[in-house]
Amino acid sequence: SKRGSPEHKEFTFRAKPETLAGLANAGFDVVNLANNHTMDYGMDAFLDTMQHLRENDIAYVGGGKAEEEAFAPYIQTIKGKKVAIIGLSRVLPNQKWFAGKNKAGLAHAYSREPMLGYVRKAVAESDITIAIMHWNLEYKDYPEPYARQMARLLIDNGVDAIVGSHSHSLMGVEWYKEAPIFYSVGNFVFTTPRNPKGSESLIVTLTFAQNKTDGKIIPAKIVNGQPVPQAGDNAKKLREKVAKHSYGAGVDEAGNITRK
Repeated sequence: SKRGSPEHKEFTFRAKPETLAGLANAGFDVVNLANNHTMDYGMDAFLDTMQHLRENDIAYVGGGKAEEEAFAPYIQTIKGKKVAIIGLSRVLPNQKWFAGKNKAGLAHAYSREPMLGYVRKAVAESDITIAIMHWNLEYKDYPEPYARQMARLLIDNGVDAIVGSHSHSLMGVEWYKEAPIFYSVGNFVFTTPRNPKGSESLIVTLTFAQNKTDGKIIPAKIVNGQPVPQAGDNAKKLREKVAKHSYGAGVDEAGNITRK
């Protein structure tokens, strides 16, 4: 957006609408708006963001003009299966950013409801449900206890895989009821961070079969703001880091997430 005024917070971000052409050209289908920067420039800029995404044929989750839209899944039929993506954030500046029944805002994960009601609805409408979670503390190696509990809660309610973000660092993986939990894949497109951890990134591939899900990571490093897939020793170090911080999971030489 080009509108709005910065909120009273440490970091506020805004991008020119024309930059969305880069995401569209790269093939992105959907983005998650549930995070701690989407409303950095107020309501007008937030509404602009959703409008500009629609104009570029990029779907969004995690935000909306009211609660029902913010918590709604993006559903796409792939190889005959309905795949649902939902976006939730446990890192928001204050409750003013929460979507309400008749209030624009973001899908929050600070309470079980309305979150779980919408999660169950997404699960009922699809064959596969993936939750994109914005959570945990910055530059940490391990998730907060609440994140592990929340991941189990979501999977208990039908979610098939969870991919986390926000921490600006890589975290480990956990299997729960045959569903993978990627606690943090790090940054993806980002400026040069003050902490080297912020340059470490992962691209996750998920493969779903009958009653089984497989996960694979592609190690990457952010160079000049862009993710660059890594090979050799660099890739090995990142795989080993993820494995070290995982719970009941490992990573083989091909990047496949193994079960212990």
